Amino acid sequence: MSRLLRWPVRAASLLAALAVWQVLTAANVRLWVRFDRFPGPADVLHEFGRQAGHGQYWQDVAQSLVRILTGFALAAVLGVAAGVATARSRWAGDLLQPLFEVARPIPAIALVPVAILLFPANEQGIVFITFAAAFFPVLVGTRHAVKALPVVWEDAVRTLGGSRARVLLQVVLPGILPGVFGGLSIGMGVAWICVISAEMISGDFGVGYRTWQAYTIVDYPGVLVGMATIGLLGYLTSAAVELAGRRLTRWLPREDRS
Repeated sequence: MSRLLRWPVRAASLLAALAVWQVLTAANVRLWVRFDRFPGPADVLHEFGRQAGHGQYWQDVAQSLVRILTGFALAAVLGVAAGVATARSRWAGDLLQPLFEVARPIPAIALVPVAILLFPANEQGIVFITFAAAFFPVLVGTRHAVKALPVVWEDAVRTLGGSRARVLLQVVLPGILPGVFGGLSIGMGVAWICVISAEMISGDFGVGYRTWQAYTIVDYPGVLVGMATIGLLGYLTSAAVELAGRRLTRWLPREDRS
């Protein structure tokens, strides 16, 4: 497909979904699912316009973004460092890997009681949950990327007199970037799921808190505005991670999909 046609096709798919949604709600369709009480696109758009005119909406958006970016940044730095350490050092692997493998299957949202006990403020607890959600995908992606590096690359540098630090900086870190950004992309998606869930459970501000509050007062257009906001923020942050990955791995061969 020509690149000139890709964006119109994507826009048309979204418009078609909105049109189907409008028809189902306007006709009060009740089949396997019920659309008779479901708000239509016009109702949601009107509610979005109302919320966008108030500072509370933008405060919630900013609060959720601060939480997600803080937790994700910590997970990115520590996840890459831990992944490289456990893959490159036998001692680090023996000491840390059992702990990581025991903690990794625990859903991050199940850590809410732990966060409440450990941290004096809700804000710190939500950032901790976000960090825990993103940390393990980054860790696993980095570890597998390090182990997948061809041994001949390191041997060539060491044969030419390169130190371990030079191998790490000039061979390992550039070589694992595709795997690292794969883990970062997955981690961003999981982090959004958990930060919204944490805001619904124990937050005072944020998009998740406001969406749950709208549900409790039976404000269904408000619920869908919250869901749409979460989807848009998740898309933008994930796209930013993927864009950074493409910029930093421009040396890789690209498949022409035009």
